[in-house]
Amino acid sequence: MSTLSTTEDRTVSSRSWPVLLVVVCAQMLIWLDTSILNVAVTTLASPAEGLGATPAELEWVASAYTLVFAGTLFAGGALADRFGPRTTLLAGLALFGAASAAGAFAPNAGWLIMARAFMGAGSALLMPATLSVIVQSTPEEKRTRAIAIWSSSSGLGVAVGPVVGGALLSHFWWGSVFLANVPIVALCLAGVVAVVPSLKGSGRRMLDLPGLALSVLGLGGVVYGIIELGNGQTWYGAHVLLPLVVGGALLGAFVAGQRRSPTPSLDLRLFSRPGFTAGSVVLLIAFMALAGHLFYAAFYLQGPRGLSPADAGTVMLAAAVGIVLGSQASPALSRLVSPRWTIAAGVLATAATYAGYLWFDAGTPIAVVAALLWVQGFGMGLVGTPVTAVMMRGVPPQLTGAGSAVNSVTRQVGGVLGVAMAGSILSAVYRDRMADAALPAGPRGLSEDAAEQARTSAEAARSVAASLRLPELAATADRAFLDAMYAATFWTAVLAFVGFVVTVVGLRARDGNSERSKDSRTAGTEGN
Repeated sequence: MSTLSTTEDRTVSSRSWPVLLVVVCAQMLIWLDTSILNVAVTTLASPAEGLGATPAELEWVASAYTLVFAGTLFAGGALADRFGPRTTLLAGLALFGAASAAGAFAPNAGWLIMARAFMGAGSALLMPATLSVIVQSTPEEKRTRAIAIWSSSSGLGVAVGPVVGGALLSHFWWGSVFLANVPIVALCLAGVVAVVPSLKGSGRRMLDLPGLALSVLGLGGVVYGIIELGNGQTWYGAHVLLPLVVGGALLGAFVAGQRRSPTPSLDLRLFSRPGFTAGSVVLLIAFMALAGHLFYAAFYLQGPRGLSPADAGTVMLAAAVGIVLGSQASPALSRLVSPRWTIAAGVLATAATYAGYLWFDAGTPIAVVAALLWVQGFGMGLVGTPVTAVMMRGVPPQLTGAGSAVNSVTRQVGGVLGVAMAGSILSAVYRDRMADAALPAGPRGLSEDAAEQARTSAEAARSVAASLRLPELAATADRAFLDAMYAATFWTAVLAFVGFVVTVVGLRARDGNSERSKDSRTAGTEGN
């Protein structure tokens, strides 16, 4: 990306905080939509109040967004570097808003999945542009703090999403949770036009369309195989093994092609720095565990606990508050004990909270649930900011779009794989437990079709139980769901602990000490 002149640099510096406010608002949209969906999944699964979506369809509603988001983020980074982040940001906001409106009026789950995919494409244009704007428009001495604020926007989105989503679902139809994005998009568009400078792109980076296709199809194959495994298919069956093998081969071809391409979507030079590589792996694992956990936590709160969407959103607010506070505390903690150990502490804290769900049941006090969610959020806040700062420090200006795209891709790929993993474990164990359960039969019992519906998901079982007035069926479904949640949370906790090990081993002490020294100098400048 072209270097700003001294006059331009002074102008951008004087406007850096208004610009930061606008891009944080735009960035928040991504997390707002994700957290709203976490509250809405139970409603979408309901045949009476939503679309009657099956567990596999719900996984695709979540995964279609993150799959397209992750697969096209490299293209978003290339566009930001070529045409300038402001132009890309405007395009991303417009696409995101239009797709949100289309999703709000979806007649079926398939339509909603398509709308979510287009929302993911809009986010892919949006996210790398926001970080690129910050890196270019913020003075170096204030950049660490600006990145911390940018990172904490995820906490704000997670905080607002469940509360707003719960309130909307309590008063309006399910589509209102997507329609709520439209007025926010309009405000962000106005803000970008008003205050974001026209930062120039390099004009040289080209779109790598073959690489884009390979990455999307490859990741899609892997996700499809994982989801089908949870739907009762055997791992060696064609529906599982074939997409996994083909998807893995396509991803391998994508990486090989990037090595030879003169204009790669994934610039492998970025991974020559150990801090960038290790940080990417840590982010991938951390967000994989988080996304999987939030997927089944929403069902737990609105299922066995019986909370309304609004009440569940209020409880989940604790995690959002923790993310905001953790993101703001992480720069000071990094200066005190080094980024490496700050990140390690955050990942270990999240692993402990995931393991805590192994002792949850239908009577666990809500205060305990909220406390663990707060610790979980605080831990994630400690991870995001220092990892992003370590990854982006030293990235050449002409590659800031590509670097921010990699930073974002790791989060979204982690989210895709996390939902697929947790959803598949949840579905497989639930089906197994319900297959062994003695379901009520007879005149007031279940027909064969109703029994099959009850075995599909706990939400469907509760709907059947309500229509036939069979509370014992709902209780059986709740017990089966809790067993499934224990299995999913065990592997989520194990995954998070692996992230802790990667942090300690991968982010070596000499890297942490170097970052700590530089952060200390930056902190001294910021304090003036």
